[in-house]
Amino acid sequence: MGIKFRLTVLNFLQFFIWGSYLTSLGGYMFVTLKFQGSDIGNAFLTLGIASIIMPGVLGLLADKYVNAEKLQGICHILGAAALFYASKVDSPSGMFLAMLFVCMAYMPTISLNNTVSYSVLKSNKLDPQKSFPPIRVWGTVGFIAAQWLTDFFGWTLTSNQLIFAAGASLVTGFYCFTIPPNKPQNTNSKNSIKSIFGLDALVLLKEKRMAMFFGFSLLLGAALQVTNQWGVAFIDSFKSFPEYADTWGVRHSNILISISQISETAFIITIPFFLRKFGIKKVMLMSMLAWVLRFGLFGFGDPGSGVTFLVLSMIIYGMAFDFFNISGSLYIENEADSKLRGSAQGLFMMVTNGIGAMIGSFASGRILDALTIDGKTDWSSFWYIFALYALIISILFGFMFKYKHNSNDVANVSH
Repeated sequence: MGIKFRLTVLNFLQFFIWGSYLTSLGGYMFVTLKFQGSDIGNAFLTLGIASIIMPGVLGLLADKYVNAEKLQGICHILGAAALFYASKVDSPSGMFLAMLFVCMAYMPTISLNNTVSYSVLKSNKLDPQKSFPPIRVWGTVGFIAAQWLTDFFGWTLTSNQLIFAAGASLVTGFYCFTIPPNKPQNTNSKNSIKSIFGLDALVLLKEKRMAMFFGFSLLLGAALQVTNQWGVAFIDSFKSFPEYADTWGVRHSNILISISQISETAFIITIPFFLRKFGIKKVMLMSMLAWVLRFGLFGFGDPGSGVTFLVLSMIIYGMAFDFFNISGSLYIENEADSKLRGSAQGLFMMVTNGIGAMIGSFASGRILDALTIDGKTDWSSFWYIFALYALIISILFGFMFKYKHNSNDVANVSH
């Protein structure tokens, strides 16, 4: 088998694991386990905690001590055990602990997967910027395929999704050991705690515009996982209404949600055009306004006659998610000193997918509890609150963040 095909399989499996449970786990805990919103929010806090701690630690191990592909494989095998354990848990405290282990095993494998792919491509004299994007897109395909299978087998609201993910994680773990070796490259280097966690880049916050950029990244990061966390539970809630109970959307909520990931693959292709035409600031503003629509359409739609609004919300997700992450990463690439770019990119990920995601998980759980009375949740108000939140961020960003468009900014974007 060619090396590109082998890496394609690796990327497919890497995100197949995540797709098996990420968008349906909240619904399982809310509908089947009857957890409170705050309990579910706490469970999703673990994603942010692991995103802050583990990538830096395991990145150091891969740089200095252990082959990256072996480390990725070990993490997935440990993750399989953690996922299987999570499938047997039925208490909020138990689920928090189980998902903490799951996320601590899984989250660093995302960056390790990139490291392995880049290294193998370079060792085979292939340009990662040209060769990796068409390989990486199969990761998204894997995520979608897992969502569909979870839905088709009727596991969206059962613990079987976690057992399914555990099996996929075990297979992926063993497959990692078949990848060509990626030996540590910096065995003699000395890394400080600050550099390991990307904190060298904190010096950038002394510059007003960069500090403002990271501030808005933190605020928007709080919204990035809210619909993934609560989407299935929201759609399933329509089962209690006879006119919606047998609609396609309710019966196949995970497939309906998966349109969001399909949209991602389409919008990624358009990013270079939008960046060249409108510039980084306007593209980031488009992302923020897209989040307003993402939440607002959720509040306005339903799986019956209003299913069009839900589908539109799924489609707009691609712009909301991709435009922010790609343009934000490119802004750092353009603005940060070359010596700090790696740390700055790590800090960006920590702020958005770590601290921001933790704030969003914590807040959304408490808001949902406040809007749930006698077992009935006011979902429309829940989504409108986040739509208003995104709108306020958009307005503030539009007026406060200053950035002059340069059409050459897009030159180095990798998508």
